Amino acid sequence: MVVFGGTGDLTHRKLIPAIYNLEVEGLLPKNFAVVAIGRRDLTDEDYRNKKYEGIKDFSRFKLDEAIWNKVKDRIYYKKLDFTNAEAYNELAPYLKGIDTKHNTGGNRIYYLAVAPEFFGNIVENLDRAGINHIKNTWQRVVIEKPFGRNLESAEELNTKIVNVFKEENTYRIDHYLGKEMLQNIMVIRFANMLFEPLWNNRYIDNVQITSCETVGVGSRGGYYEKSGAMRDMIQSHMLQLLSLIAMDKPSNLDPNTIRDEKVKVINALKELSEEEVKENVVRGQYGANNNEKGYREEERVAKDSETETYVALKAEVENARWAGVPFYIRTGKKMPKKSTEVIIQFKLEEDRLYFNEDELLPNTLVIRVQPMEGVFLQFNAKEPGTRKKIAPVHMDFCQNCQVGINSPEAYERLLYDVMRGDATLFARWDEVSASWKYVDGIIEAWKNDRPQFPNYKSGTWGPKEALDLLDEEDRKWLEV
Repeated sequence: MVVFGGTGDLTHRKLIPAIYNLEVEGLLPKNFAVVAIGRRDLTDEDYRNKKYEGIKDFSRFKLDEAIWNKVKDRIYYKKLDFTNAEAYNELAPYLKGIDTKHNTGGNRIYYLAVAPEFFGNIVENLDRAGINHIKNTWQRVVIEKPFGRNLESAEELNTKIVNVFKEENTYRIDHYLGKEMLQNIMVIRFANMLFEPLWNNRYIDNVQITSCETVGVGSRGGYYEKSGAMRDMIQSHMLQLLSLIAMDKPSNLDPNTIRDEKVKVINALKELSEEEVKENVVRGQYGANNNEKGYREEERVAKDSETETYVALKAEVENARWAGVPFYIRTGKKMPKKSTEVIIQFKLEEDRLYFNEDELLPNTLVIRVQPMEGVFLQFNAKEPGTRKKIAPVHMDFCQNCQVGINSPEAYERLLYDVMRGDATLFARWDEVSASWKYVDGIIEAWKNDRPQFPNYKSGTWGPKEALDLLDEEDRKWLEV
């Protein structure tokens, strides 16, 4: 595995600890090695010592010296200016030497843990130097988001990448899809007769997808000014979540069959006119509150910035399964709590016996993704006693609340899948392009409508208009 950006934060906090944890679990191949590419002047030993500290700080397993000794001798550091095409002529024999030493057979994963503007340059330089042209081997490339900043730039980047690696060897990573409970969504739906027959517009009233953070942008103000919540969260994480929830049952578990069903959902999203964007999409930006800074006071953020840190929208999937069911999506920074969850609210039975019971609440299924991982089901039952009173009762399974349960980090699962060539949890190009097409339409409509920012205080649930979005349809954001 060749990591461009080997001295960066992602490699230090996520990638190397993930590799260590795979070794703990016995999942790391014996013929495996890591070459970290960076511009700093470090020896292999210097680099290993830094990653040793990173594993102590960020691994989910306590550092075991015996296991670390198995891993460290397979980690190498190569100083290289990856923007210089000539430097790749030096890289080629170096990697060949690692292949020979660790018997990797020339099979390689190129992980681009660098700023997006370098993706195309690195891929083209690998191609020019012939580094990825090794007969009877596989060569895969892993791309971190953001994949472009609109459909046009994404298409340009995609052309560069697939011309070199082809689509089947391109892994567009979205760490959300590596989270344990997201992988569980398909199992919950398709392995339980209890849910799948009801998973449609006849029984479901609405779906709510929330991903909120308590923190602001911190030191990422420069990046966030170019992206905002729509590009950073909706285009990738949130639409991926929606497609998993709304997809039809695939005919089998083949990665491409699953992704075929997901892309059908994104293509079926109703395109919003400029007027419909005003009615169905709310954007916000956090302001100061007590000792909390507002977005415009953050580092490397313009004092008059119109970048959104919050988005709430009503989406509609125009197909037979979901016609008439609203999908409410919201994501924001500086919220009251950190959570990612999907809430499926079922309809109340129209011809019901307990029509006059004020306490009768709709059945609700909650899939909690983070920080809690689990499933929560609310249904109605009679309270104990002589009075015929109905009350909601709960079935609650929390996976990471149990003693001894330490769910794998998303990057562990995703790296393991890349090694095995399983692309199920990675976005295919047609998914990415369909997502950008949907999001670009909203962003284009925003150009003619200047926002009044900031419009919500740090530590609150966003602008009032986000509540109105549901109030107008006699619904509300659910907190369960």
